[in-house]
Amino acid sequence: MKIAFIIPENGIKGEKSFYDYKFFSRFLFSKKYFSYLLAVPTLVSLTPSEHEVRIFDENIEDIDYDWGADLVAISVRTMFATRAYAITKKFKERGVKTILGGIHPSMRTDEALIHCDSVVVGEAEGVWLQVLEDAKNNKLKKTYKANTPTDLKACSPPARSAMRKDKYFSDIVQTTKGCPFHCEFCSVYSFDGQKIRNKTVGQVIEEIAEISGTTVKYKKKSIFFADDNIIANKPFAKELFIALKPYNLNWSCQASINIAQEEELLTLMKASGCGAILVGLESVSEENLSQMDKGINLKHDYLESIKKIQSHGIMVHGSFILGYDFDTEKSFDELIDFIEKSKLLMPLINILTPFPGTKLFDRFEKDKRILHNEWDKFDGKTTVFTPLKMTADELTAGHRRVIRALYSFDAIEKKLNHYWDIDFWKKSNEVDPISFKYRMLFSLRLTSLLFSTNFKRSKFILKLLPKILFDKRVRISTILTLMAYNDYAYS
Repeated sequence: MKIAFIIPENGIKGEKSFYDYKFFSRFLFSKKYFSYLLAVPTLVSLTPSEHEVRIFDENIEDIDYDWGADLVAISVRTMFATRAYAITKKFKERGVKTILGGIHPSMRTDEALIHCDSVVVGEAEGVWLQVLEDAKNNKLKKTYKANTPTDLKACSPPARSAMRKDKYFSDIVQTTKGCPFHCEFCSVYSFDGQKIRNKTVGQVIEEIAEISGTTVKYKKKSIFFADDNIIANKPFAKELFIALKPYNLNWSCQASINIAQEEELLTLMKASGCGAILVGLESVSEENLSQMDKGINLKHDYLESIKKIQSHGIMVHGSFILGYDFDTEKSFDELIDFIEKSKLLMPLINILTPFPGTKLFDRFEKDKRILHNEWDKFDGKTTVFTPLKMTADELTAGHRRVIRALYSFDAIEKKLNHYWDIDFWKKSNEVDPISFKYRMLFSLRLTSLLFSTNFKRSKFILKLLPKILFDKRVRISTILTLMAYNDYAYS
């Protein structure tokens, strides 16, 4: 069979998002995207060689509907569901069999079946060969579901060679699945379970070696570890960090706030190439943290934890949610004040979103607080529910006010100067995933924007150009990301 694996475009075409990184591509005149969806090369690795496989990632290329596919497979997150359904419709009109999997179809199976021929519920590793056999014999079932969680130690590495690797800024690796916490707004534990499962360190190193290839020692490879909590299994994490050290990596990850108490792990992370950790801080309100079952955060002082982590030369990227039940219009200023005090360089600020499969979704649905099921608007920047202590419009406007305050050019310059003044990047591993040859191109591209109507940007660029040209501590990727966030905030 000819099998097309498809990654739907991230977000609504033409709209901007914190996560799409399209500003990078527009700015550098390059059709590149931040990274790929790991589910796709994982499925490709499970597909027997008798089948012809092609991957279409809408973030970097158009879908060829006339390629002649016999089967189309799409892994779907909630915010991509509307687009995924539109894609399957076009293929079904051509008589092509379509199958959907991933977290959204798993949680909304009956809905997904309206738009496709078959749904894989939960993890696909245990059923994918049966799916292909049934599809080949024209005997596709409506649903497939594995009886047991996937044994990660028995899995083959994702087939990244099938991806257009030159079209991505960063590689992605996952070493564990499962989360011991049960945050109300998160669906990880309901999809992956609360028991931590991990690959062997040898398996992970095999993937790292394949990604690194014959990379010379002075050139670091950028990798994001997609584990929901990189330290969920601390003995495994320790062994992994020690094994990563020889590979000269530049990596980032996600971790719970208690990483701040793990002096040994932080030291090993830094030594093995960790440049940044995304920490779900979520809220500065203790009432909100209690309601969202984020008890672990209540046990830690945010400012001290951030200071401790960053003392190791590891940047903290804190994520926050606006719109929980105890938030009022005063909460916007409280969050702005906290972030300015903590000097978080790249905080991610999202509007609370009740995703299917979460306890939050069930609570809001029971209370009739979910406004609609236009899934492409479940994007973290649109209010899709009725808040308790403000209107939906007030929450949307407050979110916009917060990100504009944090990502104005004056605010960006102030925070950058703080990190340069303390020489944070002197020994940091957070190097550019963009080749050094782009430094001059970047400077020239910045110069071309000097005479635009955006006078605040022009002023920012004028102050920045000398540092970009003559200060090796300046991270082009960091500046590009901050400019992208400004572009998003003021669009």
